[in-house]
Amino acid sequence: MKKRILVVDDDAMNLVRTMRILENKYEVVLVDSGMKALEKMQNQKIDLVLLDIEMPKMNGFETFERMKDIAANMPVIFLTASGLEDDVLNAIKLGAVNYLVKPFAPQELLRRVAQEFEKQ
Repeated sequence: MKKRILVVDDDAMNLVRTMRILENKYEVVLVDSGMKALEKMQNQKIDLVLLDIEMPKMNGFETFERMKDIAANMPVIFLTASGLEDDVLNAIKLGAVNYLVKPFAPQELLRRVAQEFEKQ
């Protein structure tokens, strides 16, 4: 059975691009907000989350904090256009397993996701 990845991004183009990169190897679930991500996590088995930081209403950091109440050990890779050192440090402090700055190379995303699944 394929691993299921939840991709959370408020930009539809980013969702489609990420899905196209991952869909041959993984089952991909797309949502455009933190609230929808939390709903999906309560209703489906998710193996890994790719999470954007800059989103309206509930940013990625807040979403990640709330995800921990649903699945405390969920591996999260932050995907963001921000390469700010503070964002990287915050993501790591919160417990993110990795961090990718957009735009990223498809091979790099696949490598990091595969690397995380090898740990499980």
